Amino acid sequence: MTVVASENNELIPTRLVTGWRVCIDNRKLNDATRKDHFPLLFMDQMLERLAGNEFYCFLDGFSGYFQIPIDPQD
Repeated sequence: MTVVASENNELIPTRLVTGWRVCIDNRKLNDATRKDHFPLLFMDQMLERLAGNEFYCFLDGFSGYFQIPIDPQD
């Protein structure tokens, strides 16, 4: 990452071009895939559900099973 000064003396971060860069247009793929039908909960709702529990466990049908330990002080 290189920082370059603009005409207005604003600092602009830029990347050096060191070779080929691959760009993929995934719009057709995004249109063909199913979207998630379960929105994320609000943070206060999540914290209410986690209060007093030792672990937070959940099953994601695509990624697998997760078990996250919760610190008792939290």
